[in-house]
Amino acid sequence: MSPDVVAQLAPTGVLRAGINLSNFLLVTGRAPDGAPQGVAPDMARAIADRLGVPVRYVPYPRPGELADDAGKDAWDIGLIGAEPQRAERIAFSPAYCEIQATYLVPAGSPITAMDQVDRPGVRIAVAARAAYDLWLERNIRQAALHRAPTLDASFEIFRDQGLEALAGLRPKLLEDAAKLPGARVLEGQFMAVQQAVGTARANAAAAAFLRDFVEEAKASGLVARLIATHGVRGLSVAPAA
Repeated sequence: MSPDVVAQLAPTGVLRAGINLSNFLLVTGRAPDGAPQGVAPDMARAIADRLGVPVRYVPYPRPGELADDAGKDAWDIGLIGAEPQRAERIAFSPAYCEIQATYLVPAGSPITAMDQVDRPGVRIAVAARAAYDLWLERNIRQAALHRAPTLDASFEIFRDQGLEALAGLRPKLLEDAAKLPGARVLEGQFMAVQQAVGTARANAAAAAFLRDFVEEAKASGLVARLIATHGVRGLSVAPAA
């Protein structure tokens, strides 16, 4: 292990791993001591093991807040969706897993396909600063985005205000659809959230290490085993970079 990598990723002697608690597919529980459990925490622990240092989780309620702390000496690696806006300040590895993002539409909706959503008069509820919200901000041209602070709040404004679509991750939208008789989750996806491991852009040696580690973790079956261990549905191993 290169001393430069250890110095950049564990300058305090501990790998501080920023974890997004709102991603219910990657953080699926809590240990008795309150530490997050799931695929993302286990990936962070595997990286710490490779470095030969302990791991300390730095939890965040939302991904945007984790991204805001990039370069502020709050975490050494951050496990969130890789998006161009975030990549301005974070050096991301290739994705280790990905999650389909699609839409939920209410009962009786005339919207039946993905390409019918971005039209005038369509209002889309979305959780602010989620990776798919950042994608929608870049790509939606005619529909209007209605942002809510949390996943549950985005469902509430979709339901209570009678919006035309709710954007989200397919597994969560399937749960939401069960609460609204006649609601449908559209087939296909408008994007796939690429879950990656990031570090500060100044950490060139660390970024190269994380790139190689993630590719090895996919090829060796480690990521697939973590998904199976935690029984996560709707999460798939990302293709090789």
